Amino acid sequence: MTEPEIIAALRLQSIPNIGDITAKKLIAHCGSPKAVFEDKLQHLLKIDGIGRQTLKDLFEPVYLDEAEREYQFLSKEGIAPLYFMDEGYPDQLKHCVDGPILLFQRGNIDLKHRKIISVVGTRNVTNYGTSFCETFIEEIAPLNPVIVSGLAYGVDMAIQKAAMDKGLQTVACLAHGLNQIYPKAHKKYKQSIEEHGGFLTEFWSTSQPDRENFLKRNRIIAGMSEATVVVESAEKGGSLVTADLANGYNREVFAVPGRVSDKWSKGCNDLIKKQKAHMLTSAAELIYLLGWDLEPKNEKNPVQKQLFVELDPTEQSIYSYLQLNGKQLLDTVALECQLPIFKTSSTLLNMEMKGVIRPLPGKLFEAI
Repeated sequence: MTEPEIIAALRLQSIPNIGDITAKKLIAHCGSPKAVFEDKLQHLLKIDGIGRQTLKDLFEPVYLDEAEREYQFLSKEGIAPLYFMDEGYPDQLKHCVDGPILLFQRGNIDLKHRKIISVVGTRNVTNYGTSFCETFIEEIAPLNPVIVSGLAYGVDMAIQKAAMDKGLQTVACLAHGLNQIYPKAHKKYKQSIEEHGGFLTEFWSTSQPDRENFLKRNRIIAGMSEATVVVESAEKGGSLVTADLANGYNREVFAVPGRVSDKWSKGCNDLIKKQKAHMLTSAAELIYLLGWDLEPKNEKNPVQKQLFVELDPTEQSIYSYLQLNGKQLLDTVALECQLPIFKTSSTLLNMEMKGVIRPLPGKLFEAI
């Protein structure tokens, strides 16, 4: 983009009442960010869903001044903004209606034709969570994916350090501008992260790591990836918000199960129980469900293994049906096995935990 177009896009970003969805409508109507400010207000008011209140500050000069100052910061720091129609902009995020019109990056990020996974979780990571992160990265490293997280304490840094240790590219999505690192304790990882990927944000140098910025940041983590993995989470937390956003974008969500008595596994267990996430116990399951590999890894003779699993009559009925008919939807299984939906759903979950079936993208299930 040219300097005038970048400044115009920054100007759109800064104007109150004009979010990313409205900005994209204006750009689509006018042809470019700069063209928006060259058009007349009466013409812009004819766009569906855009009213006078939304555009009341559009031509205020203060926002042009702010955009020019931020452009000077970007130029001084050597930061090239990523416009949402640019080739370097995260491809998956382009399909999110509320994706930022501009992103800013620092480091050596390369997302072209790459497998991208987001991993999130509690700041109060346990030894169980840390161990899972390390094992997961070790198992998935041969596929050379990009690992995205949020640079927070706990699971975020556990997964990003594990990724760097294995030479994988990792992207830290920030809830503030590129003029700082938050939390400050993680500034020591700045150089290493830039060497192994980098930092990505939609926020300006004037932005602070406020709570609402973290919530906005989560949609980028969820939107730029093929799948989101929740490693550990309490009953409530930002990780569950990210999982909900990923589901809303029709992305696959995975959750690592834990003991029912563990506070930091309750959120993950609830995601699995409510069928908002696939249960994840190894990288092989994610690889298979995302279609990255035709056969699950690290499983020798998986069918023979089921001979030692005891199934009750309902489970056996469902298992026999899936063996005979292959991949099937939940509703179809319930109908053909003459079971209520709620009973079928809970039974499938139990069977998944026993390792005799696996869930697939599109809410399908199949016998193993």
